[in-house]
Amino acid sequence: MFKTVTIVGDGAMGSVCAMLLCENGIRTTLWGFDAAQLAQFAEKRENVRFLPGYPLPTELQYEADDIKALAEAEMVVSAVPCQYTRGIWARLKPHLPAGVPIVSTTKGIENKTLLRPTEILRQILNESHPLAVLSGPTIADELARKLPASATAACADFELAKQIQHAFNTSMFRVYTNDDLVGVELAGAMKNIIAIAAGIIDGIGAGDNAKAALLSRGLAEIERLGIAMGAKEKTFAGLSGLGDLVTTCVSPKGRNRSFGERIGKGASATEALAATHSVVEGAATCESVLGLAGKYHVEMPITEAVYTIIHDNKSVHQALADLMSRQLKAE
Repeated sequence: MFKTVTIVGDGAMGSVCAMLLCENGIRTTLWGFDAAQLAQFAEKRENVRFLPGYPLPTELQYEADDIKALAEAEMVVSAVPCQYTRGIWARLKPHLPAGVPIVSTTKGIENKTLLRPTEILRQILNESHPLAVLSGPTIADELARKLPASATAACADFELAKQIQHAFNTSMFRVYTNDDLVGVELAGAMKNIIAIAAGIIDGIGAGDNAKAALLSRGLAEIERLGIAMGAKEKTFAGLSGLGDLVTTCVSPKGRNRSFGERIGKGASATEALAATHSVVEGAATCESVLGLAGKYHVEMPITEAVYTIIHDNKSVHQALADLMSRQLKAE
């Protein structure tokens, strides 16, 4: 069991990871690049910006100094938005203890490079650190309330996956292991795009039949690209696939679904983003996923529709009409 863990990223997910680790008696440090914000969290014992209303553990430590935050870490959790991962880890790399494993909770695909979060980390850190992913249906608000939830610790090294499993597993948070890191990361990234579409459906009042069809066909898109990129088919029926997709598409707390709902109700993508207090990963990820779809010659009509609505200002009703009038085929 890890005795000391540092969490890189002081958003909602970083905070709930801290809660889980502290509950298991692991000495945990929360790092953030904004020292003033971190000091406010420490003073109020609450993440007043990203997870207000839930007390942070009294034993949790806060550190904005890069060297001090990482010096004693036996494991590091990377809980930063995908598009910021490269910059933050390029900064932290010189201070990272040799061989320390890094667990990513980030869900997204980097624009331009089309890299998954652990691929970004590998490019920056080379082969010097083992990499893993913790992913699944993990709405931060529900984890903070200690409602029952499950997730997957994915890693090529089964022994490391088990260590991560034991570090995070609590009485109300059950962690499974998985060796399909590619599939788990891709599912976590792509479900946010489908969640935006689900929110749009909610916003225009298209109904439950339409939403059920969206989830089914959305999962088919996710699976097609995942398998083309070397993922295992069964991963997409699991917690990080279907489980995370359902949660993100139905939860009123989901940023991506809420962003889509605002668009469905008439807001522009710019207006919908401005009304969201956290990063909407799916808005950036749809561009990257379309790039991957082109690279691997995979058809992804829902992802393409979301992209055209957000980035090309296509009307929601025209995008829906285009999807419904596509050539008929077998399921």
